Amino acid sequence: MIMRFSSAIALLAATFLCSPSPGISAGSRTSSVTVVLVHGAWADASSWSKVIPFLQQKGIVVKTVSNPLTSLADDVAATRRVLDSTDGKIVLVGHSWAGTVITEAGNDPKVAGLVYVAAFAPDLGETGDDLIKRYPTPPALSTVAVDKAGYVRQTEEGVLKNFAPDIPVTAAKVLAVTQGPLNSTTFADKVSAVAWKSRPSWYIVSKNDRVVSPELEADAAKRMNAKTTVLPSSHVSLLSHPKEVAAVIEDAVTSISSK
Repeated sequence: MIMRFSSAIALLAATFLCSPSPGISAGSRTSSVTVVLVHGAWADASSWSKVIPFLQQKGIVVKTVSNPLTSLADDVAATRRVLDSTDGKIVLVGHSWAGTVITEAGNDPKVAGLVYVAAFAPDLGETGDDLIKRYPTPPALSTVAVDKAGYVRQTEEGVLKNFAPDIPVTAAKVLAVTQGPLNSTTFADKVSAVAWKSRPSWYIVSKNDRVVSPELEADAAKRMNAKTTVLPSSHVSLLSHPKEVAAVIEDAVTSISSK
């Protein structure tokens, strides 16, 4: 029975790899660049659900990464699995904590551009903790809960007031329930390679962010010489301003496609 099951899985995998991506009909793709979206802490891949349709309507193929949020190395490995399964040029997009992830994983030769969305962008040897300590403590750090295993979540109050105050309350409450807890040790993990030093970058600053300091975001964008867009948004611009976020990603795709 086990052998039959393994054979069935192998056959299914082979069929899937040879088939067109779900939701993309033959001939509908208008760009050779694939967008790979990486979610941050206190979220999962569904946090990109409002951005994805705008990109697909433009004929852009989109993939997402499901981060375990257990360590930088684990999240980078999850991202690299998606990159390895993707052909051609890639625009790699990271929200929040995932900025650290794409900074490390973005050194893949297929990655031609990076988009940071209210995200950390460490330099070589820096950690998330290093960046946070240089700025006033954001309100969201006062509304977290840590379990016995050392994983950090936002409380429902924290999601409503700090993480996602500019989306409907019903949606924010769902976000509070579905959030991915973050291992508290991840922000002490140092990056060993810095992709933004060798790739063109775009940065979306959330002006009303209560999770990551807007000053931190603006300084990160300036340091990497990124093309910068400022949105009057909370930390979750990908949910509250998805059209604008998608437009920045599309701009990156267009720029990469023309090279």
